[in-house]
Amino acid sequence: MDMMLLPLKRYFDFSGRSRRREFWLWFLFVWIMLFVLMYLDAVLGLGGTATGYAEGGSVGFRLTGGLLTAVFGLAVFIPGLAVAIRRAHDQNKSGWFLLIPIYGFIMMFFEGTRGANRFGPDPKGAGDAQTFA
Repeated sequence: MDMMLLPLKRYFDFSGRSRRREFWLWFLFVWIMLFVLMYLDAVLGLGGTATGYAEGGSVGFRLTGGLLTAVFGLAVFIPGLAVAIRRAHDQNKSGWFLLIPIYGFIMMFFEGTRGANRFGPDPKGAGDAQTFA
């Protein structure tokens, strides 16, 4: 859970490197929260679309957000961009590579460079341990 929320702790930190685990757990957290908030927007009438609620039927919703979804989306935009840029740095690439849509997405699946690179030390800590020290 700690790694899932690590991008919030490093909110405006665009330097350094991030592991794949940190990126994908952040991605999972954001998507789960978006679906939960879309549902709450629909139920609370904050802009989502609730169907069948007034007739006493089951609550359904369309994938449209409302106030809660918009506020959350604005709040996680900067840390999401920062973790994606740090993920590119882990592969010894500039964050500008994210502007190439398909390449930027595919890049998130590959392992980063082992050991230190021009953006900082390895986030996995590989190469930092000294054997027989």
